[in-house]
Parts: sequence; structure tokens; C-alpha cells
Amino acid sequence: MSPWTSSTARSRIILTITSGLQCCQDVDVQGVASSADGPVGDPSDGAGPLCYDAHKPARTCLPSTGERPVAARPTTKIVRILIDYRPALRHRTGVGLWVARLVDALARLGSAGPDLTVFSSSWKDRLTTTLPAGVRRVDRRVPVQCLNWLWHRQEWPPVELLAPGPFDVVHSPTPLMVPTRSAARVVTIHDVDFLAHPERGVREIRRDYARLAQAHAHRADVVVVPSHYTGDQVATRLDLSPERIVVCPNGPPGWPTRADTSRGKHLLFVGTVSARKNVDRLLDAYARVRATQPQVPPLVLAGTLSPDDAAVLAPLGQPPLAGHVRHEGYVDDERLRALYEQAVGLILPSLDEGFGIPALEAMELGVPVLAARCGALPEVVGEAGLLVDPLDVEALATGIRRLVTDDELCRRLSAAGPVQARRFSWRASAERLRSAYEVAIERRRAISP
Repeated sequence: MSPWTSSTARSRIILTITSGLQCCQDVDVQGVASSADGPVGDPSDGAGPLCYDAHKPARTCLPSTGERPVAARPTTKIVRILIDYRPALRHRTGVGLWVARLVDALARLGSAGPDLTVFSSSWKDRLTTTLPAGVRRVDRRVPVQCLNWLWHRQEWPPVELLAPGPFDVVHSPTPLMVPTRSAARVVTIHDVDFLAHPERGVREIRRDYARLAQAHAHRADVVVVPSHYTGDQVATRLDLSPERIVVCPNGPPGWPTRADTSRGKHLLFVGTVSARKNVDRLLDAYARVRATQPQVPPLVLAGTLSPDDAAVLAPLGQPPLAGHVRHEGYVDDERLRALYEQAVGLILPSLDEGFGIPALEAMELGVPVLAARCGALPEVVGEAGLLVDPLDVEALATGIRRLVTDDELCRRLSAAGPVQARRFSWRASAERLRSAYEVAIERRRAISP
């Protein structure tokens, strides 16, 4: 049991918060002054939040029910947004990478963008990242477990007690809301594996995360997703109206295409080493290839090990994998880029991906991609990658053999990858999210005028 779920611990932390936030030391509040002239004006032109289609121009999301979307009128004031930045405090992967890059993209909108405050809280970690100019930071010394328990299960305290407001929108980068007194509420659902396969999640996910996520999604004004696949899954599995869902895809990191397109030094997997990422079948497939082609390049696994999936790496110390598969663990951006640039190809055999950032990173550099034909990966990779059935070990092995031996295929994928990657951009997603914020405000007004 978490120490923060005991009644004594809860009483102590609630008392300290209500007694002037004594335990919530304001480590750093930096940025421009907050506006204090009331709620923001009306949304800008458009019938609703923009949806993204990698193969079509940006379009407007129209409800499938025949109901008109929220009317949009010209903006009269800057939208004031608070974004929960806590996932970006440590390793910049997954949700942490998403929120860091999105904040940067929103800030780059300049005068057309929102007024941004990023919120952080931790007992140990401080928000030391250099933020874009004009982005305000609020860094509180509150234990993460404690605040999450209060926010997600008690819906208290409102974030305005911890961060100087007011705010027009409070945006959570996860499916669970950040409580607010009166701001519009936006949550983010990056994938639905926790709904479809809770047994593959960590203990907290298995307990009641799906129930909480459904409840919070129905109370949110807008639910942000990274792909149409994820949007469809969220609408179906959470019984959520499609017009409440906004697609804001990830963008590439902005790396130039690698100059040397000759054969690389290794095969590469990037992601959490876990059952959902299908690493066990990847290792089986690689072992099959080694059995017939001993000269196959080594396999590098770049990503943290899921605490519940340590057994996945057990074969690395035994033949035929011993000495040929290397687990690097977490790698920073510099090391990650070097691994991509030296790769024969990226292998992404995930059983379910809400988007698939590594595929986009590899394609931008011109690294051939072998990916699973499921989840959002076909949507992201398009015709610029080699897609296989992730449940078929022999199909994975055949794909690996083609990456290693088929020069013509690799040249074609290397050329197509950067073109496909350019169909995605953080700026386009930031613009769509800005429109979604405005619609969320209008919806909140309709509920609480």
C-alpha cells in the first residue's frame, strides 16, 4: 500500500496544504505576469477543432451525430493555459517527450499562441529545464504520489491553490484531470492499451486506472489524442462522443536526414522493454535470423525496462543471443540520435501503439522502418515502411532479413521516410491544440456560464 493512502498521511498533507501550503515550497515561479482581467474571449474562426489526416489537408472535425459543433467567434484575448509538466521532469520519453515538445511548439506560435504556464511538483526533482521565452513556470515541492492521490481520487485541491491564476484551460498530459475551480478541462489519452489489455500494465494500471480514465474523460471538455486510430478507440471503448475528441499528432524532432545512407552497424529497437512492445517476439525473430545468417548485425534495445517485465531480457545471457543483443536502457537525445544514424533499420513490433514516435524519428533521418501492422503505426508510417503481423514471429524474422539483405528496399524506404515524416509537424499540432483550447472554453461556458 502506498504511504500516501493511509489516513494519517492524508490528514497530514491535507492539513499542510490548507494551512498556507507550508509543504508546497515555491521553488521557482518564472515568466511574464499573469493576466487578471477575467475569462478569455471567444474562439477563433472555424467550426471546431482541427483534425489531422497525414494524407489530406487539415480539415474540420464535424460531429457524426448531426449535432452542430461549438460555434466559434473571433478571439478577443489571449487564452491562458496551465499544462501539467511533471512527466517531463526526468527521462524525456513517451508522455514526457510529448509535453516538452508541445510546450515548445505552443510557445513558438508567438502572439498567435496562448499564454502558457507549466506546472511541476515533486519532493525530489526540480524543474530546471530552460523553457521558451514567455513561458511561466511554477515548481512546487509536493510529493508526486500525494498530489496524484488527492487530484485523481479526491479531485482536490484545485490547481489554483498551487499556481497563481486565473486560467482559462487546465491541460493534463494524461487521461486523468488536474482539478480546477472554473477553467476548461483538457485531458490527453496517448494510447488505449490500458483499456484493451490492463493485464499488460503496471500494478496501479491494473487496479482501477481504466475506471478513473473513463470517468475523467466524460467530465473533460476536450480529450486530446495523437492519432485517428486512438481517437476511434477512445470513442468506442470509453463511449465518448467523437466531437469531444481532438487529434493532435506528434511531430518529428527536426533532425536533418543522415548524410551517410550506407549500411549501418546495428539493428535498433527504441521504446520501453515490455510485453506491450512485443520485445519477446522480437528476440525470438532475431534468434531465428541468426540461426541462418550469423553475420546479421547486432540488435540494440534502447529504452527502460518495465518493472513487471524483467523476464523479457533473460534470453540475452544465453545462446544464440548472448553477445549479440545489447540493452542500453534509457538514452538521452544525443545518444538516441547517434543510435539511429548508425542503424541498419528500426524495428518497432509493438502490439499496440497510440502513435509511435520512434517510427517518426527514424523516418526523418532516413532510417528504414520495420513496424507492426496494427495500432496507429500504419497511420504514421504509411507507405514509407515495411509492415508485418507482430504476432507472427516468422514474419518478423523475414522482415529483419529484408532489412539486412535487400539493398533496393532499404534505399526506397530511406528516400520515402523523410517525405512521410514531413507530413507531421509540431507547429501544426500546436495550432490544432490552440483551436481545441478555445472550443473547450466555449463548452465550459455552456456548462457554467
